[in-house]
Amino acid sequence: MVKRAEVDDDAWRTYVAELATNLRRVRLAAALSQEDVAYRAGLTRYTYQKYEKGESAPGRPANPTIRTLLAITQVLQVPLSDLLPKDAPDLRLR
Repeated sequence: MVKRAEVDDDAWRTYVAELATNLRRVRLAAALSQEDVAYRAGLTRYTYQKYEKGESAPGRPANPTIRTLLAITQVLQVPLSDLLPKDAPDLRLR
């Protein structure tokens, strides 16, 4: 039997993978390097690279703060809705 936490983790990993794809797509459209975005958003290049990979540490899905996401959107000059996937997983029962 699959535990509720495992289902949540799978849904979160899927959501974060789409966020990572969106980050990469928007950054490339803005013709910026990962280093450019990281520096301008006040992040290390390593941290930003991890977000584009969808992880925060090996085997753990990314979970950037709202502040970080807003800084990235300001650098990329796009609304937050351009980065966030359309369907958020249900995280109420954790």
